[in-house]
Amino acid sequence: MRSPFAYTPRPGPLQAASPAAAVAYLGSLAAVAFLYSSPIVLAAVGVAAVLAGFLAGARRAVRAALWMGLTLGLLIVVVNALVVSRGETVLARLGEWPLLGQVDVTGEAIAAGAALGLRAAVVMVAFAVYSACVDPDRVLRALRPLAGRSALSATLVSRLVPVAAADAARLRDAARLRGPGAAPVGKAPLARRLLAGSLDRAVDVAATLELRGYALDAPKAARSHSRSRYDSRFYAVGAAVAAAAIAGKLLVADDFAAYPTVAIGVDPSTLAPAALLVLSGFAPMRRRPRRLARPLVAEASRA
Repeated sequence: MRSPFAYTPRPGPLQAASPAAAVAYLGSLAAVAFLYSSPIVLAAVGVAAVLAGFLAGARRAVRAALWMGLTLGLLIVVVNALVVSRGETVLARLGEWPLLGQVDVTGEAIAAGAALGLRAAVVMVAFAVYSACVDPDRVLRALRPLAGRSALSATLVSRLVPVAAADAARLRDAARLRGPGAAPVGKAPLARRLLAGSLDRAVDVAATLELRGYALDAPKAARSHSRSRYDSRFYAVGAAVAAAAIAGKLLVADDFAAYPTVAIGVDPSTLAPAALLVLSGFAPMRRRPRRLARPLVAEASRA
């Protein structure tokens, strides 16, 4: 079964854009999630990431990331409520716990954990959209002029890891097919066989690369810039999001405090960047082709 986070070629502006433009757009959303703590701004970033994923056709990736992010967020809320006892609103006194001491569950600790969990979920959705919509081969080709050896290593890792996973599945199937009379095969022997096979394959790959001259310095070739007509859109949206985030920071738009009491700012300096972030989620929208006008002769004949 194909992973929902695996890249799938689809027609759309985000898939057709260059890797730099897609990274600038999605990276600006992730950067805002890391910079801000206000739940309003974080929720706006989450809505923008979800809209971008749905409009780009990555619905499975968005749903899987939301499920994982909400699960992780709930875990963060529980851990923060048990570990942090700050705050004035005490909801429950759970007594003395080993290693934790006196555990008091406060509303402020739950609110702070919810903000951290929301940030984690939003970042996971943004990276899920990136993984499902940005071609990794194009990213590696873009990085090759800057770091050729690193790009080659990343390419080999991205190709050999699925091969190792397939080898592990075949070894497990072969162990099951040995019959009931055979001795059971533990995890350690399977791991040793998988490691031995991976090392043999690595030696073969290294020998092949050496024969093809990858150890030599490659001649400098002219760079081919393959730009898309959607690049300017994503660059502009990413720059607008970054500018709004910086301006919001200067205008104290990140007005959120969990201790000693919960305080959330709902002034225009917070709502304006949040509204811009929500609108940025429509950047991957694809325009419908215009319908051609019917010939006037046909209209006249029908009349």
